[in-house]
Amino acid sequence: MLHHPTPDAKALGASLPPGFLIGTATASAQIEGATTQGRRSPSVWDDFSSQPGRIADASTTAVTADHYHRLSEDVALMSDLGVDAYRFSLGWTRLQPHGSGPLDAEGIAFYDRLLDELLAAGISPFVTISHWDLPVEYANGWLDRDTASRLGEFAGLVGERFGDRVDGWITINEPATVTLNGYALGLHAPGQALLFDALPTVHHQLLGHGLSVQALRAAGVRGGIGITNVHSPVVPAGGTEEDALMAGLFDVVHNRVFADPVLLGHYPQVPEDLAGMFGAFAEVPTEDLAVISQPLDFYGLNYYMPTLVAAGAGTGVSPDGTSEAMSELPFRLEAFEGYPTTGFGWPIAPEFFATALAEVRDRYGDALPPVYITENGASFDDRPGPDGQVDDAGRVGYLADHLSTALEAVAPGGVAEGIDLRGFFVWSLMDNWEWAAGFTQRFGIVHVDFETGTRTPKSSYTWLREALTARGRA
Repeated sequence: MLHHPTPDAKALGASLPPGFLIGTATASAQIEGATTQGRRSPSVWDDFSSQPGRIADASTTAVTADHYHRLSEDVALMSDLGVDAYRFSLGWTRLQPHGSGPLDAEGIAFYDRLLDELLAAGISPFVTISHWDLPVEYANGWLDRDTASRLGEFAGLVGERFGDRVDGWITINEPATVTLNGYALGLHAPGQALLFDALPTVHHQLLGHGLSVQALRAAGVRGGIGITNVHSPVVPAGGTEEDALMAGLFDVVHNRVFADPVLLGHYPQVPEDLAGMFGAFAEVPTEDLAVISQPLDFYGLNYYMPTLVAAGAGTGVSPDGTSEAMSELPFRLEAFEGYPTTGFGWPIAPEFFATALAEVRDRYGDALPPVYITENGASFDDRPGPDGQVDDAGRVGYLADHLSTALEAVAPGGVAEGIDLRGFFVWSLMDNWEWAAGFTQRFGIVHVDFETGTRTPKSSYTWLREALTARGRA
């Protein structure tokens, strides 16, 4: 297990390859708030957070980090930090209230201002079109094939409006998390617990991705186009054939069904005795796969942790909470022993970051475009000290270990040599509303007081600024 008690910011900064992009990332539903400002209509997360018992601390999306009103302050923080890029998402229901019709003028004005201030500060905008905030009007959500068409239409509208100022377009973020937590386990919006009957949402999200790629290219956007998938290396908990089979099953449903169609043009083969679980992919139209697998300019990879899988039903524990539905599955997730953990209880295992990169390289080879790490970060119980400052040494170590591990993995002689790794986005710029965890988990390098909105850069912010200042000084 890697460990750096006192990461040397200057040494890490000096080791960054020329042109390697460093950014921060956020999502609109987690930071913007302002549900009553302008004409933003409800998203599935607004609806979900209003249901008793859904959110850990009973908080809602109404204010979150209040980025809607503090946009300039947040851009100034990024400018002072010295990052190259900022990855943010467009609030679908802010720009297209009720999920239909033309873009809203007030929504356009908000994102026009954000893009213009970023560019004025020399910060490259990377835009995610769909980061989980689906309009509530789409009653069946991603179970409905028509939602894919709606995403494509929305992508065309925002591409035409903002395409002259965006350097990177991400069609959809972590479709695996949407399918698994939102439709299979009931932990995230819209809160359905369908287990393997949730698999149609995989295909519809990927089809929406492909239609969005087509729409963005038709709009003539100047920025590159990609998708973001979350990858987790899967390890059998024991040496039995059953553990190995179930680990392989989890690898398919978490990693491969989302990446293989995009990069290889087909869904993965599964052992014959598991094929019945994947009936949703049995008769996928060839023309759909052609849309889904269009060449991309880059591939976004999110990494947070590995997964340890054992055969047999468990207590329903998942990385994002306990699900009664999960206890009905033929496998269970177990804790990695001997690793420190984040506030979420996720294992801090940077060596598996190298494994994730190596797996992607080995599986997709020449079909893999240039890669950006579009999210990597950790939640900790960060609190201001007596002097008002926030010392998050754990996050400093986490980021140093993971960034250096990724760079070493793709370097000559590294386990993932051959990947064209272009950049790394820290999740997250600021503490935010962490979905079903509400305000109980803090991922930011900037502390947010959720009562007052006050921003306080943490020691991880200072450390990253020092590293970025040292670039090119080896």
